[in-house]
Amino acid sequence: MQIRPFQPGDEESVIALWEHCELTRPWNDPRRDIARKLAEDPSLFLVGIEADTVIASAMAGYDGHRGWVHYLAVSPDRQRCGLGRQLLAAVERALQARGCPKLMLMVRNEHPALIDYYRRQGYDDGDFVTLGKRLIADD
Repeated sequence: MQIRPFQPGDEESVIALWEHCELTRPWNDPRRDIARKLAEDPSLFLVGIEADTVIASAMAGYDGHRGWVHYLAVSPDRQRCGLGRQLLAAVERALQARGCPKLMLMVRNEHPALIDYYRRQGYDDGDFVTLGKRLIADD
């Protein structure tokens, strides 16, 4: 798998990947999420490519205090091959190069196997609750 920054021509393939991995939600417009990321810091939006096909993605950010990774996805037919680990390591390296001391991610409770996966990668629950508030509706 080749890892490179997202390119505008990847949009439809990335959205299809997110949908296939059940990462999209009706209240989040993935096209708006992509546009927002490209306006903020496109260098931290990575895709994994095999045979000119997008098979993985990770959208990361860094606010000077903590890094976050969102939309980490690997095509279901390519999972369990180490590709997610490769992509996560690329995100970690990119953030570490910026001086990021800690990387955070969120996993929905409906995906216990994914929570276990991230624990095996060295991530833990921590003593905190993540809260959110929508400021701009995507509908």
